[in-house]
Amino acid sequence: MNTINIICKLNEDDLFSISSEAMQVNLINKDYIHYTFWNTNASHNPFLKNVPNFFSNEGLDLFYLSLFVFYADRRLKREMFPDAWTRNIKLYVPVLSINKWNSQIKLLEEMLSFLSGDIWSIEFRQRELNEIEKSFITKQNSSTENKFDSAIFSMLSGGLDSFIGAIDLLEQNEKIVFINHYGGGPSGSNYINSVQKALDEEYGKKKTFNIFKFHAAVIDGVEDTTRTRSFMFFSHAIVLATAMNRHADLLIPENGLISLNIPLTNSRLGSSSTRTTHPYYMKLLQNLLDNLGISVTLKNPYQFQTKGEMILACKNQQLLKDNINNTMSCSHPDVGRYQKETQPAHCGICLPCLIRRASIEKSTINDNSIYRDKTFTSGDTAINNLNAYKIGLLKFKNSSVNRYFQIQISGQLDNNLEDYKNLYERGMLEIENFLEKLNV
Repeated sequence: MNTINIICKLNEDDLFSISSEAMQVNLINKDYIHYTFWNTNASHNPFLKNVPNFFSNEGLDLFYLSLFVFYADRRLKREMFPDAWTRNIKLYVPVLSINKWNSQIKLLEEMLSFLSGDIWSIEFRQRELNEIEKSFITKQNSSTENKFDSAIFSMLSGGLDSFIGAIDLLEQNEKIVFINHYGGGPSGSNYINSVQKALDEEYGKKKTFNIFKFHAAVIDGVEDTTRTRSFMFFSHAIVLATAMNRHADLLIPENGLISLNIPLTNSRLGSSSTRTTHPYYMKLLQNLLDNLGISVTLKNPYQFQTKGEMILACKNQQLLKDNINNTMSCSHPDVGRYQKETQPAHCGICLPCLIRRASIEKSTINDNSIYRDKTFTSGDTAINNLNAYKIGLLKFKNSSVNRYFQIQISGQLDNNLEDYKNLYERGMLEIENFLEKLNV
């Protein structure tokens, strides 16, 4: 299939066009995508209007670009293309800082292609502030509430890694801004609410922090691999950070084994191989931010820790033990609704579940999390996953392939190769020890 052209718009009166065959997406029209970034009511983001300054042009451009990319990712099924995977997508995007963006096209296209496994091309055109942005500036200027200020931002997903990251931050710092994004299904809101309640009860009276919850969902989204979700997720935090008018750190807490995402077998190289926090992707995104003049530094404080090591080193062990069951690690927690389950749960058999279960086993914390399948006996998918894990462990132990090559299967690593190699070995050992104890 040839390139799919998508015309991106941010104004109802934007008349830009290239051909009648091109797709369109207008973020002002809720028929395309629903997102809550600009909502400032109590049920969404009452703190948003209290940012000290309006967002930078480059930060806004990045934010909207990430939504356009996410829209294309969800709307175009991979099976439509010759290899049933690689899509050829061209976006026509309006921006405020066109000269800066035109100088970064190659870098941006490389970053998106690495992240999603597709071929992306981007063409920019100039725009001005739209009515939503102008209205927000008016509300912001008229607000008499105290403005918050922070140099530390952190992603908070409701998962175990980000919960540990939040605990470690709050044990040492004040004035932290946490960013959550949730998509469809009940799991996102349920688990972030549980995590927020735990953090509020433990630190609310002693620390100053805000939690922003954002929702974004593509109408009639049909593709489920959605590797670009992380770009959209991070861009919410980055645009907020630009309102501080000073340098900010954005922490993205994730264990190093998942970050490297080395497939256990060759069959896991496709949609199972997400690159959300892979060091090469993070490097490309950081280069893009630096070149655009966005003063935000991306950091994964757990890049060289396994999930088990993260648990053991958590700075508030009691809080973690009391709430570990209220975190979600599963890659598809809502599938139980097809069996008329009323609550989301861990499947127990996907790779994130396996790493979670192995890490909690290493820590000796009592794991009362709900898993649909603890013994890989629920059906063909469970059996196939278990076999893949066992084959992967055998290859890991017996392979003649150099470890330094193995750790770069999912992406290039430029430095710290010895640290990455050691991390990989320790992470695989956690999985091996767990499966041996499970005796399946």
